[in-house]
Amino acid sequence: MEEAFRLALCVMMGLLLLRGSRLAGAIETGNAVSKGGDEEGQGATDPQTLTVTTILQDPYAMARGTELEGYCLDLLDKLAKMLHFNYKVTIVKDGRYGAVSSSGNWTGMVGEIVRQEADLAVAPLTITSVRDEVISFTTPFLATGIGILLRKDAASQGASLFGFLAPFSKETWTGVMVAYLLTCLCLFLAARLSPCEWKEPKSEENHFTFLNSLWFGAGALTLQGAAPYPKALSGRIIAAIWWLFTISLLAAYIANSTALLRSGNELLPIQTFEDLVKQREIEFGTIESSSTFQFFKNSRNPIHQMIYEYMDKRRDYVLVKNYHEAVQRVLESNYAFIGESISQDLLAARHCNLMRAPEVVGARGFGIATAKGSPWANKLSLAVLKLGESGDLDYLRNKWWETTCFHKGSDTWSPLKPQAMGGLFLVLAIGLALGVIVALVELSNKSRHAAEREKKSCCSVLMEEMSHRFRIKEGARENPERVKP
Repeated sequence: MEEAFRLALCVMMGLLLLRGSRLAGAIETGNAVSKGGDEEGQGATDPQTLTVTTILQDPYAMARGTELEGYCLDLLDKLAKMLHFNYKVTIVKDGRYGAVSSSGNWTGMVGEIVRQEADLAVAPLTITSVRDEVISFTTPFLATGIGILLRKDAASQGASLFGFLAPFSKETWTGVMVAYLLTCLCLFLAARLSPCEWKEPKSEENHFTFLNSLWFGAGALTLQGAAPYPKALSGRIIAAIWWLFTISLLAAYIANSTALLRSGNELLPIQTFEDLVKQREIEFGTIESSSTFQFFKNSRNPIHQMIYEYMDKRRDYVLVKNYHEAVQRVLESNYAFIGESISQDLLAARHCNLMRAPEVVGARGFGIATAKGSPWANKLSLAVLKLGESGDLDYLRNKWWETTCFHKGSDTWSPLKPQAMGGLFLVLAIGLALGVIVALVELSNKSRHAAEREKKSCCSVLMEEMSHRFRIKEGARENPERVKP
């Protein structure tokens, strides 16, 4: 019995030991899976370190001691926080953006991406079709174009001769001249038609000739007045409307002249690329092998082709290597720099004696470059869109493009267009039409009374009256014969 009890006890202890060993093995195995899972999960969330290439250009990337700062660095920091990656920034070795060399290889930041020396290029790198064939671009984080950077005093040379015409555009001056001639013509017609102005065309001389009408209109335009003055209601209506027009016109001219003088751009002859090509005093160029140079090379616009031919023939003299050299040349000589308009806006904000011409061509954008087929392209594009929607891109733009100048030059003033004075021209047209209609009514009323007296038809008397009033020379020849005894 005792032996049986001992045997049973041994069996039970053996079973307990076997169960304990299995349980311990199961616990150890569970810890290994959990740890491996944690390690795998931690490995999946470990930030990947990306190599980022950029170029030193104010304000995108600037060296401050051993650190880098600028628009692109702030943008990169926001993207890294959104997409959970680490990054290491390097400066492009050859200091170029990226173009195809004579050997067929890509230079600059594009070349480093192609050779997989860098994972990303975060810089003012313009998105072009040629570059997009070898690398991938994200959604543009900055919109830009091609503009002209000038020194204000260099741009003002030789522009003072007709500077007094600057407050109005060419179209507005044309409209004013047409309005003046049309008003004088209507005043002349009203003076001829109205019997209150010219009672007896057969025996009296009308002093309101067309030349006198021109003189009267010019006198009113300068607020001086000139005789003869209209006596008929129709002529006075036209004169009053013309006076109202001239007063409003002079007020607009004086106001726009004042704004023009305050803006500091009163003598800017170069407004467009066509103006730049036509002049000979100022040289112009761009960065060699840049996307801007390629734009003019590939453009079919005749003006753009002329710009390319000029730069290509003088490439040793007018092409520069970087923006720093371009700014120095603009500041120190008669030189106009053609480049990215958004970068030129910054230069104009930092240097108050520089300005950008109004015209911008070749709308384009700056994008982040990745290797062809990289999964980061779509991720970064989506992140850039989110930053734009949240206003972060605008915040960075305002932060790094802050101006220290007191005025913005051409952005604060422009010549007055005809559309701004459309109502004034309309009132003048209505007044002229009303004056001529009143003159016709006055003549018709006189013809009706004359027809009743002479027992003739009103139309025949009206036609006879008008023939006498517009045959000035014949009446002048007949009058002396009638006066002679």
